Amino acid sequence: MEHITLLLGIVIVTALVFDFTNGFHDTANAMATTISTGALKPKTAVAMSAVLNLVGAFLSVEVAKTISGGLINESGITTEVIFAALVGAILWNLLTWLIGLPSSSSHALFGGLIGATLMSVGTSGVNGSVVITKVLLPAIAAPLVAGVAAYLATKLTFKLASRTDEKATAKGYRAGQIASAGLVSLAHGTNDAQKTMGVITLALVTGNVLAPGSNPPLWVIVSAGVAIAAGTYLGGWRIIRTMGKGLTDLRPPQGFAAQTGAATVILASSHLGFSLSTTQVCSGSVMGAGLGRKGGVVRWSTATRMFVAWGLTLPAAGLVAAAAEFLTGQGAWGVTAVAVLLVAGSGVIWALSRRKPVDHTNVTADDLETSGEPAGVVTAAVAAVTPPPAGVLLHDTDDIKATLHSPAEAARPAASV
Repeated sequence: MEHITLLLGIVIVTALVFDFTNGFHDTANAMATTISTGALKPKTAVAMSAVLNLVGAFLSVEVAKTISGGLINESGITTEVIFAALVGAILWNLLTWLIGLPSSSSHALFGGLIGATLMSVGTSGVNGSVVITKVLLPAIAAPLVAGVAAYLATKLTFKLASRTDEKATAKGYRAGQIASAGLVSLAHGTNDAQKTMGVITLALVTGNVLAPGSNPPLWVIVSAGVAIAAGTYLGGWRIIRTMGKGLTDLRPPQGFAAQTGAATVILASSHLGFSLSTTQVCSGSVMGAGLGRKGGVVRWSTATRMFVAWGLTLPAAGLVAAAAEFLTGQGAWGVTAVAVLLVAGSGVIWALSRRKPVDHTNVTADDLETSGEPAGVVTAAVAAVTPPPAGVLLHDTDDIKATLHSPAEAARPAASV
């Protein structure tokens, strides 16, 4: 630790700030469905998620090694490059949090690293094969796999429960949903906390504090785990609102199916070292569970905005990081300017968020302005049409006579249906 310079210390602190934003940005992944279905109270849910994120941070370092020694080439990368990458990732995280979109914190970090590296040393600094196999392909496959798994699990769940009383099984599903939400939180800690560990380890390697290929030191693991847990406890209520109420309306069986499918995919990818987006996995699971229930609906305008944010995350964070790297490359004044811009930009976004605050008191309120949109027009129209019961006599129902017949015909005796 005695060899850590001022700039390296700033980078480590900035990395932990990113980890903190990652925590409150991704709380929705584990707890949105649990909160929206009423299985847990909002504050209880985020506290439970925070503790399990901290525990998960200690379970593996495979993803951290992917970032610290695989995504970009360590040779030629300076501490300023990593600082610029973190600036791009943090600002994109805060912007998408402000508008309530569950974009990928992981891809924001990857985009920042790639953009800053390209600006600094060019294409030779990025391992294209690793980007494709461990970032882009999982980004496409993981939400699809999780969505299909949640869809099939939801279908199976409702089929098995079709002959049971819904009220009798609701308590059991809520207990299962709490357990599966805890599993998602644990999985999130094993995947996302490691990304910050990997960045700090990479910074220590570039600062000649650690040898290339080293595993994260214990103090890095502890600090990253605490930072993401603290951010998780703060609660990203805006994104929880979108995930829990804006994408679809979930019942406890759907929430259980969605979270179980998501946790399985995340834990499997962490074991394999795939640094995928937990946001994309959980969003895919929620949509799959929404479609799996008969009569369920996905609000596709909200989903479309989310897809657009996913597609923009890598290039947008990369462009901001590239611009930041250009400034940091000018010397000490450039690093200072980037730090000031980061603080100022974060302050402006926070001030804007206070105009219409969302917190644990209104996160589940049925407000269309924050929850997205009502159910689709077709779904609403079908729900509004109630056919008459079989065997009803038209002459016993004056309202139906008045609707189906003209005034002259209404006086005639009506035939039975």
